[in-house]
Amino acid sequence: MKLKMSYSNLPKLFAHILVLVVIVSDATQGLANCPQGCKCDDRTLVVNCGEGQLDVLPIALNPSIQRLVIKNNKIKTIDSSIQFYAELIYLDLSINHLFNIPARTFYYQKKLEELHLNHNKIGSITNKTFVGLNSLTVLNLRGNFLDTIGSGIFSSLHKLEELNLGQNRISRIEVGAFDNLPNLRVLALDDNQLSIVPSQPLAPLTNLAELYLGINSFRTIQSGAFAMLTHLNNLDLKGAAMVNISLGAFRGLENSLRTLQLSDNRLVKVPTVHLSELSRLEELSLGQNDFETIPEGAFVGLKNLRRLDISGSMHLRKIQAGAFATNTNLESITIASNKMLTEVQEGALSGLPHLKHVILRDNALTTLDEGLFPWSELHTFDLSDNPIVCDCRVLWLRNLLIMKNSSQFTSEQQDNTIFCHAPERLRAEPLTAISPSLLGCSHSTTRRQAMFGTLLVGIAATITAFALLIYRYRRQIREVMKGRCTGSNPLGPKEREYQKSYYDEDSFLSRHIYAQATNQHPCNLAAHPTTLNHYYYTPIHRPPITEL
Repeated sequence: MKLKMSYSNLPKLFAHILVLVVIVSDATQGLANCPQGCKCDDRTLVVNCGEGQLDVLPIALNPSIQRLVIKNNKIKTIDSSIQFYAELIYLDLSINHLFNIPARTFYYQKKLEELHLNHNKIGSITNKTFVGLNSLTVLNLRGNFLDTIGSGIFSSLHKLEELNLGQNRISRIEVGAFDNLPNLRVLALDDNQLSIVPSQPLAPLTNLAELYLGINSFRTIQSGAFAMLTHLNNLDLKGAAMVNISLGAFRGLENSLRTLQLSDNRLVKVPTVHLSELSRLEELSLGQNDFETIPEGAFVGLKNLRRLDISGSMHLRKIQAGAFATNTNLESITIASNKMLTEVQEGALSGLPHLKHVILRDNALTTLDEGLFPWSELHTFDLSDNPIVCDCRVLWLRNLLIMKNSSQFTSEQQDNTIFCHAPERLRAEPLTAISPSLLGCSHSTTRRQAMFGTLLVGIAATITAFALLIYRYRRQIREVMKGRCTGSNPLGPKEREYQKSYYDEDSFLSRHIYAQATNQHPCNLAAHPTTLNHYYYTPIHRPPITEL
């Protein structure tokens, strides 16, 4: 019976021998049997089949090839011919029709480092699918039909550093799915059907640096969801359908996380308290959420934040003064395509000494305050596609944009022309082409107007305050003036009574008027009761009458 079975296997054996003979023969002649539509380089040992009509793996290639790329073809399965290419380092079979990978298919690919099977129709994998791939560092299964990741599926891939499972149908990840992956640094689980962050399966990945979980259905991030990922640098949660974030959700990431994506969710307010734990965060994306205001101190605690993007928020209306006051290391702010944003309060972007790139494109801003941020330090600035009202309030901006050889804007930025939206007579006109008179400015700059107005107000206020003080303390002033005239000598009762009558208000003012008319000091007129008579009466000296 055994002999009979051996004879029955002879045709298959002879077929393999024939294939090997052909391969050896071709190897001596270079890559003479390169399939149609492929490019075969015998010197670099690279075969690239690009787009074509291949439906099976070619078996007549040089067995020493190291890179094989057969993208966008019609291959449905990986048959045994793959075993002839044991020297492969890179294999790309993406965008084919693969739906099944038999067990131990890659058993002979001991040197393979990168395997790309993305955008096929693979519906399941087992713990034997990748056996033999002892050197694999990159595995790409993105864009397939996987719905479950079972325990131990990748346990044989000890050197794996990057695993892409995004854009599948994964709704369940079993505990132990990522065991024995001590070197995994990048994991993509985005665009799946997960309803909760798989905290327990992720726990063994203590060296994970990048985690992509966006476009799922989390609604919330549970407390301690990433507690074991203490080396995580980049966390992507954009489009995860989150309505809120639990307190302690980012616990464990305080000293590691550098980049956080929270855009395209349903957050109704900036998660200030939750973010404040991330003291090392450098880049934050928070656009396309449902909050209406960026409040004062919205990002308190993020002292190392350098890049901030708040774009595409359909409900955002206002950015309050002091919104970024504690983020003094900010270098780049992008606030774009917020169709309801009409107000960026004065001081909202002030106090940021390192700010160099400001993008305010495509909002609903009608004007901008000159004191908004340190213009002299900017490298790029974009205010295009806003309904700017061209009046005297934006004269400063017009002057800034037309400065020749300005160092604060790049040449690319200068192409972002600001057009007037109103008034009607200036609609669609570039701001830089409008004269100050057309903007309705009587002074050359708004700053001069402001200084002139401030000076007038200050003078008026000073005069008013001085007049009020004189009126309020008029009696005290009168007493001081009396004291200057009478001296400090004590007076008797009769003298005080006389002074009281003498210094009534009308006589006092009369003496001052007279003193001014005669160019004398007023106090001299009151030195003695008889002094006044001296000025009005001079006795006539007549000779004495002698008696007859």
